[in-house]
Amino acid sequence: MDSTQQCDCDTYRVIVFGQGGNDLLVVPAGDGFLLPTVEIPRWQRLAENMTAAIRREWDQNAICLFNPDVRTPVASIHVHKYQVMECLEREKSHPLAEWVHLSSLSQHSLVDPADQVAVQRSLTECDLPAGATEPGPFARLGWFRDLKAWIEAVIEPMGFHLTGSFTQLNAHPSFSLVRFETSGPAVWFKAVGNPNLREFPVTVAVAKLVPRYVPPILATRPAGHGWLALEAKGTNLDEAHDVRQWTAAASAFASLQIESTAGSGILINAGARDLRAPALFKLVHPFLDAIGQVMVRQTKVPPTLLSRNELRLLGKLIEEALSSTAVLGIPDALGHLDLNPGNVIVSEDQCVFLDWAEAYVGNPFFSFQYLLEHSRHVAGFDGTTESGLTSTYARQWQSWVSPESLEEAFAAIPMLAVFAYAVANDAWRDQTRLQDPKVAGYLRGLTRRMHREANRLRNRSALCPN
Repeated sequence: MDSTQQCDCDTYRVIVFGQGGNDLLVVPAGDGFLLPTVEIPRWQRLAENMTAAIRREWDQNAICLFNPDVRTPVASIHVHKYQVMECLEREKSHPLAEWVHLSSLSQHSLVDPADQVAVQRSLTECDLPAGATEPGPFARLGWFRDLKAWIEAVIEPMGFHLTGSFTQLNAHPSFSLVRFETSGPAVWFKAVGNPNLREFPVTVAVAKLVPRYVPPILATRPAGHGWLALEAKGTNLDEAHDVRQWTAAASAFASLQIESTAGSGILINAGARDLRAPALFKLVHPFLDAIGQVMVRQTKVPPTLLSRNELRLLGKLIEEALSSTAVLGIPDALGHLDLNPGNVIVSEDQCVFLDWAEAYVGNPFFSFQYLLEHSRHVAGFDGTTESGLTSTYARQWQSWVSPESLEEAFAAIPMLAVFAYAVANDAWRDQTRLQDPKVAGYLRGLTRRMHREANRLRNRSALCPN
């Protein structure tokens, strides 16, 4: 492997327990043992690549559990990455490795003391009682077996069953995302933990309110904040460069939002973010005060450093835009702060929308603005195509809002959509996070974008006085 490839991979030492956690997969090394290692592509899904690597290189069918807490005085521990896994079937032999019973391992059986610490810490984390909040339900040995039994019980009355093939895409003590093949349609299990606990009740509420636009939920596991859903058929929008697919998505999302207008209270109670005009109005000055603090800490110019006076003017323009759009007759509706094309699946007869962790209730047009931004970056659409997308989306709202009001709203939305996105990110409320240069730079960048959009809105108003 050349140096470029090495830079793109991470090496993990893998702690593979047998079923029940009594045995450990090790590699003989002189009078002791090493843990098996695998190389995983960096910046890609760890669990998916880890399960494939342990199967390919060590012939074990295993599930990822977690990265163990290996903080210890052992000097060499910081140079190693570890992943804990559990074998899902009877342990297979391998020419370069063997299974040993944990009771037969002494304190010095593992050649590297760091490995000994990692194994002991992993056993401790796996053995936490079921009611413990740390490290989480998906660190427990045997959870995957229990999950499969539950899924079988759910899908068996529907006439199909699990085939044994699965793809684990997320491994964390409190989060899980796994795709299961069945004798019928594939199913997905997803579970969430802090800080995304709201995604569970919001997803359930959205599925009840607008079922045509989300994958059907087959069952829920409230104790683990998880749910099982049928796989949606179609193409991810991020793989679609045909404007007709983007147009279909824009039209479908507008229809979804219109159908959701009667359920705003239900969605708010379920945990959707409140981005209605009164709530946003209250956040203008607190947000810009926080941004004023991080602006003065900017050490390099460019990018543009906004003064306190410029921030005060920006706040005034945001408040005016919120007030003016609030009286245009646009109903509050379900929105999606993360409406990226990876969360949209299009087919010939429907569009479905995924990942509702960032659901909100408020001006529906914010979401369309986010989709429009992605169309520029992903599909490279030009201004004419964007106008067509906007017309398609707006057409769905014409029975609710007059053409003149739609035009006024779409003029203000580019600024307001950035503001809504920025304040929905709670980082600006946290003084500790504001000290992080990356967080501070990100929030300054969003504010500069608002400033540019505010100037465009002012210029438009000057050219088109009432």
